[in-house]
Amino acid sequence: MTEYMSAFLLAMTASLFATPLVMRLASKTGALDVPDARKVHKKPVPRIGGVGIYAAFIVSMVIVRCIFDLSGVSGELLKGISGLILSGTLIMLVGVIDDYRNLPAKVKLLGQIFAAAVLVIGFDVRIDFITDPFGDYIYLEWFAVPATIFWLVGLSNTINLIDGLDGLAAGVSMLAALTIMFVALEQNVVVVAVLTAALAGAAFGFLFFNFNPASIFMGDSGALFLGFMLAGISVIGAVKCAATIALIVPILALGLPILDTAFAIVRRYRGGVPIFRPDKGHLHHRLLGLGFTQRQAVLLMYVISALLGLSAVALTEVSYQIAIFILLIVVASILYGAKKLGILSMRNA
Repeated sequence: MTEYMSAFLLAMTASLFATPLVMRLASKTGALDVPDARKVHKKPVPRIGGVGIYAAFIVSMVIVRCIFDLSGVSGELLKGISGLILSGTLIMLVGVIDDYRNLPAKVKLLGQIFAAAVLVIGFDVRIDFITDPFGDYIYLEWFAVPATIFWLVGLSNTINLIDGLDGLAAGVSMLAALTIMFVALEQNVVVVAVLTAALAGAAFGFLFFNFNPASIFMGDSGALFLGFMLAGISVIGAVKCAATIALIVPILALGLPILDTAFAIVRRYRGGVPIFRPDKGHLHHRLLGLGFTQRQAVLLMYVISALLGLSAVALTEVSYQIAIFILLIVVASILYGAKKLGILSMRNA
């Protein structure tokens, strides 16, 4: 069995065993998500599911490391992976604290920046360049550090913001991880494929308890961890140098939460309200307002994420001209859909 298949199955199995234990821990320690006006669940639900996702990912990585020969992996890449796991642990702990204490937004953001800085500065993992539509390199130089920290923190929070319906964030993260895995396999970057496979397996196992009606939520501990790991893996591996504009693969793979976050910022700015103030104008809220059930809304958003993922994989196989054409079609379709759903308006948000 290949390394990446083993990583997926091991992480899925570990997640299936770990999540019930985390549910008991959450109930005993008071880590419960209490319903309010913005939330769709009606009773308190355990919300530190991210601990189970994290544990499953780590268990999978340890077993894969023991079973398979990684002697061919460069020291620099192993250093980056070690830094990613350390930083991922830190951001997961920030999420756990927030799940219990509801940290002030500024404190939580500082914790995320610190975790990202450990990876970027401490382990030299950064976005050193991007490519333009003509394939030329644009080196970021001194801007590389803040740009990479922004990328890591930004993607961490996009997953967190989309975590509004049972199974939504876990499913979207799983699909994004699988997309990056397929691109990594195309480029023969096995280590990146193994990392994303383990992440996808951990999220998939968690979905057995998180899909509607959810027995547990992933909380900030899970959403921040998944977003951070996806962002970090895309920087570490050769996936960031796929045959299109650098980083376009993970951007498209996570297109749904990224765009939902971007639309929320535009919507709140146009409505004259603080951009960090929560509202009920996200895509999943609009779909519920149209009469979709939770399951129907989540499944539709899975389909959208899968289509974006397929577009990302396709972009790595075509010329720059065709890639740009595909991107324009995708963007036009998204903007049209957003306008029809009223996502850019504060009305009923």
